[in-house]
Amino acid sequence: MGKGCITVTKYFLFLFNLLFFIFGALIMGFGLWVLFDNQSFIAVLQESSDTVKVASYILIGVGSLSMAMGFFGCIGAIYEVRCLLGLYFTCLLLILIAQITAGVLIYFQRDRLKYEISSIIKDMIINYTGQNSTTEQTWDYIQKSMMCCGWTGPGNWSENVLIKNSSQNLYSCSCRNASMPGTDIQDVGLCEQLSTETPVYETGCVISVEKWLQDNCGVILGICVGVAVIELLGMILSMCLCKSVVQEDYTKVPKY
Repeated sequence: MGKGCITVTKYFLFLFNLLFFIFGALIMGFGLWVLFDNQSFIAVLQESSDTVKVASYILIGVGSLSMAMGFFGCIGAIYEVRCLLGLYFTCLLLILIAQITAGVLIYFQRDRLKYEISSIIKDMIINYTGQNSTTEQTWDYIQKSMMCCGWTGPGNWSENVLIKNSSQNLYSCSCRNASMPGTDIQDVGLCEQLSTETPVYETGCVISVEKWLQDNCGVILGICVGVAVIELLGMILSMCLCKSVVQEDYTKVPKY
């Protein structure tokens, strides 16, 4: 390979590693958002399911590893260190295999995941007290902002322990449809039904959540595909550069 081609390959590999570093930061940021967010549907699952917590830790770990590999890839490319390029290629291959495996598992376990989510939400509705826990606050926010009620419909709230044992006709305040007559609008807790018709939304939140996932699926999928493409290009360029390096020269590596 000519010297000019080696130079071009080296700087292209540096550029791809820089992008890989950025995508790794995005993955880690997404994992941190899943772990700490308390104003979206994720927060309801995060407090109720260890699976979501584990997934967030995995995302943070993969993102951190991707950032580290991007850094070492940049060093290996600029200073043409074969051992770093070989290590970089191996780690990229392992990460790509892990990502494909995780995607396949999620795809084939999607029905089980959907059932688990449904069970978590229905159990939370049954035990809802309106005492402003993080999970209950988030669920109230979801019902109010998405204009929905219950998981499959407002009938889910008939299983709530407090509503079943109350002598009053109660409903979830965050389900309140402002276009219908009834009590004053409140954001949290249980409200008393004063009209003959329960003033709540008739649509279950499962429809709204699935729509939210569909609307954001393209962004998530685009990030995943972008990372995979950069990984493949990085692997190809690292192997090309590694073959072109005739002898290790550790004196090129900067000393700190």
